[in-house]
Amino acid sequence: MQIKVPLTELNSRLERFRKRMDDSCPDWQIAIVFSKINLYYFTGTMQEGVLFIPKSDEAVLWVRRSYERAVDESLFPSIKPMESYRDAAVTMKNLPEIVYLEKEIVPIAILQRFQKYFPFSVIESADLQIGAVRSVKSRYELALMEQSGKIHERVTEKLVPAMLHEGMSELEFFCDLYTAMMNEGHHGVARFGMFDTETILGQIAFGESSIYPTCFNGPGGNYGMSPAVPIMGSRNRKLRKGDLVFVDTGCGVEGYHTDKTMTYMFGKSLPDYAIKIHLQCVDVQNNIAAMLKPGAIPSVIYNDILKELSPDFLENFMGFGTRKVKFLGHGIGLTIDELPVIANGFDEPIREGMVFAIEPKKGIPHIGMVGIENTFIVTPQGGRNITGNHPGLLEVW
Repeated sequence: MQIKVPLTELNSRLERFRKRMDDSCPDWQIAIVFSKINLYYFTGTMQEGVLFIPKSDEAVLWVRRSYERAVDESLFPSIKPMESYRDAAVTMKNLPEIVYLEKEIVPIAILQRFQKYFPFSVIESADLQIGAVRSVKSRYELALMEQSGKIHERVTEKLVPAMLHEGMSELEFFCDLYTAMMNEGHHGVARFGMFDTETILGQIAFGESSIYPTCFNGPGGNYGMSPAVPIMGSRNRKLRKGDLVFVDTGCGVEGYHTDKTMTYMFGKSLPDYAIKIHLQCVDVQNNIAAMLKPGAIPSVIYNDILKELSPDFLENFMGFGTRKVKFLGHGIGLTIDELPVIANGFDEPIREGMVFAIEPKKGIPHIGMVGIENTFIVTPQGGRNITGNHPGLLEVW
């Protein structure tokens, strides 16, 4: 059965976006949305098209492909067909000189084609305003994320141990894990907002593969398939007794994601010092989660946590070697990486209904990336974990 985003949801999102624009850019007149993820957020359909959001008039979605599908699956009240931007320009005349766009997303070539028919002169960014609206989830959105969290918990905490066997490759494990997640209800992709980022499920790694350098903006690593396809898992790295198994995956239901990292000890226990480091990461996660209350400041959380950690622990914390990230967690929703971020520079108070993936991790030479990650909903009592409470380093032997 096809699930349609309720009209009340769509109306609320537009209303909150307009309010955000009024507060941050009082003179704004129109915002225009091109990216499929934001189109889905505002209209309930993910087609090739463009959404005009005027300050006062009705928002209109113009669709090139597929108009028929858009009408079939969306409750958005104003959807119109177009062959090109020329068709929209016949109706949408007299745009103001200043137009707000997704500057982080829209390619120059699309912008130039658009401006051929809509010759505005000044482009301002609507990225932060859209991100801020998306960051606070409704009950509808939270319910989907909770469904995703249950899938995440069952697969990683209950099903994965039976998949692991000596001699299997990272790629074999990736395929088995992906199949299990799909069978449990995962929507099939792990979407990222960061530019030109490819992934299917996440980072799957055995041992030292989990600290191998990557371009991905996260603490973990993996060999991947090859230099041309540095994702999924290596055909050559086989599972050995004594390996740390690192599983950092995104899961999702109806577009909404959760993020979770589980670790496993295969065949025998890791050294005591590695286990101790891992448990310190778990403590850091729990301390951050306790701070996730309305009114808390992400940058303050970040600095309060870091100042409590010793110099020795901070070495290779949130990465390995020179490849370390400068955050402890991130917002999550229609993409894995949303606003706000638990990092410096994020000084706006968090709000009830925001959702964060918290991921303290630390690389250990010759062992790999220990640590943990779970997804938390902000509540007055602190972050509520929706992806399972196992502390990681699950024994498999």
